[in-house]
Amino acid sequence: MIGELPPFLILLVGALLIPLFRGRGQPIFALVVIAFGFLNLLSLDYGIYWQLPLFDYTLVFGRLDRLAFLFTLLFHIAAAIGFIFALHVRDGMQHVAALAYAAGAVGAVMAGDLITLFLFWEILALASVFLVWARRTEAARGAGMRYFLFNVVSGLLLLTGAIVHIHNTGSIAFENFGLDGSLGTLLIFLAFGIKCAWPFFHTWLTDAYPEATPTGTVFLTAFTTKTAVYALARAFPGTEILIPIGTVMAAFPIFYAVIENDLRRVLAYSMINQIGFMVVGVGIGTDLALNGAVSHAFNDVLFKGLLMMSMGAVLQMTGRMNGSDLGGLYKSMPITTVLCIVGAASISAFPLFSGFVSKSMVMTAAAEEGHTIVFLVLLFASAGVFHHAGIKIPYFAFFAHDSGIRTTEPPTNMLVAMGIAAVACIFIGSYPDLLYSLLPWPVDYEPYTLTHVITQTQLLFWSALAFALLMASGLYPPELRLINIDTDWLYRRLGYGTMLAFRNGFASSFQSANTGIRPWLGRIYDRIHAHHGPQGVLARTWPTGSTVLWIAVMLGGYLLLFFLAD
Repeated sequence: MIGELPPFLILLVGALLIPLFRGRGQPIFALVVIAFGFLNLLSLDYGIYWQLPLFDYTLVFGRLDRLAFLFTLLFHIAAAIGFIFALHVRDGMQHVAALAYAAGAVGAVMAGDLITLFLFWEILALASVFLVWARRTEAARGAGMRYFLFNVVSGLLLLTGAIVHIHNTGSIAFENFGLDGSLGTLLIFLAFGIKCAWPFFHTWLTDAYPEATPTGTVFLTAFTTKTAVYALARAFPGTEILIPIGTVMAAFPIFYAVIENDLRRVLAYSMINQIGFMVVGVGIGTDLALNGAVSHAFNDVLFKGLLMMSMGAVLQMTGRMNGSDLGGLYKSMPITTVLCIVGAASISAFPLFSGFVSKSMVMTAAAEEGHTIVFLVLLFASAGVFHHAGIKIPYFAFFAHDSGIRTTEPPTNMLVAMGIAAVACIFIGSYPDLLYSLLPWPVDYEPYTLTHVITQTQLLFWSALAFALLMASGLYPPELRLINIDTDWLYRRLGYGTMLAFRNGFASSFQSANTGIRPWLGRIYDRIHAHHGPQGVLARTWPTGSTVLWIAVMLGGYLLLFFLAD
């Protein structure tokens, strides 16, 4: 039986069966399902599986190569850690949504054709939005709806692009398209970009993720954007326009993250920053760059998940998430503090931590291919991420001013999940060869050279010194209870105002038209009423004799016409 079932099907059926269990049995059952799916995955060889004829085409639900295997493995690991973190949750809707969400991600990664990809693309959108709505606040409902609309637009673009592409080429294969100038591939490219949180398309992420439940955000961090990175690596490797897109992604979130007060929103901006490195790697398209992109995606799920879990634990225990409301928690949450620092060191690419062995691959590839400006911007982005995620998150949550909050460590299962992620971050950073052996392209890279270690250590040292000087001088942006305006203002304010103006204009036009047409309509009504009203010619009561006479006249006329026509 092992190896004969599609990995997505195991997770999806498991999600449908979760309601049969109660209480803690639900997440425990989900973990059993994930373990079974993991063993099933390991028993598979590379190849094409589970094909289904559909009219003149063949759907492929299982294409397994080195690239698909790496992401499928990653998603099983992320799902397992997420459900361990959520063992204490008594909300069946969240557990069903999370496991179905994982199934959608696995199915999308293993899809061998555009139709199958679209199917799982929509499962990703539909399942994940419930993790936002599950928090059951007004802000979560609004953010979830906006999140869902963005993902629906992505799905529509993918579907339209697939239809155009199939019409033009006759092929439904999900393969390396490249931007060949056709409308179909352009629409598919944009569909991937929305889910990848490209600039101007990114606000669904920073809007929705901070509003999700403490456990739901962990799953959200793992699947949607990483599936989009996989899709870009599969279909558009070496597409040069991705290099400037990724470079902007790596740089602009730093400025928002530094001034943001909500610490989970800081991590949301940080996620876009890290995805920028991946997008640059895909755009460069060399073996080194692509390996850097996918290995950094693998590591980002672990260290960003760890940071989101630590902030989720803080939210769980204090009910607060603004940096202005927190501080001094190291006194009552020392284990969570240490685990958060491990995640911060990993995302900041400290030597012996996971980010060090993957992010540098992309930067090295940029330098080797002559992208000097890109390299310098990525260097700036590396220093920036240390500021807002490496220092700001643990500093304002656990140190800084003492908020006076005294609580306890989160439930044991949350600590265990964070511990697993922390150990993985340290292990990969210390022994990267295991991760390198899983990468899809040949690896010829040594992260622990003297030059790289010294350069990265200097970068981190000077970045930390800058933070300390800014804090000491009072120039560092304070944590204030404010709303930072992002590009979503265009549709949340300007778009809403435009809609109101259109509605008011339509109402005014209707009122003017009604005023001018009303007398004319009244005259028409009077004429109709004169003929068809109770006393009208056509409505009043006629004597029977007159009726018979007119019937006879009409019959005679009909017979005369019939005779003449003959």
